[in-house]
Amino acid sequence: MDKLENYRDIVEKVISEYAAIPYSYGEIERRTMFDREKDSYLLYVVGWNNRGRIHGINLHIDIINGKIYIQHDSTEEGIATDLELAGVPKSDIVLAWHEPELRKYTEYAVA
Repeated sequence: MDKLENYRDIVEKVISEYAAIPYSYGEIERRTMFDREKDSYLLYVVGWNNRGRIHGINLHIDIINGKIYIQHDSTEEGIATDLELAGVPKSDIVLAWHEPELRKYTEYAVA
């Protein structure tokens, strides 16, 4: 299996594991959206709780030039750790929510 296909499989597996965790309140669902053609992957929530409508993105990942760009991550632990545990080296993970000039101070790839 080539690197790109492997990364696609890993990203989908890890996001699907997050999607399987049920909410403990309200009528809220976690849903996934995987676009292998554009290499864009989302975990989002939709539903209702006692305060009203819930809708938002929890995770947004893109695969760009063979690297995994974490565009948005609102998980408690951070998905980068899960990607590492699944076999993705830190040199192929970009914490894209950081400004490019600040990424060099992380343990991960700059771009």
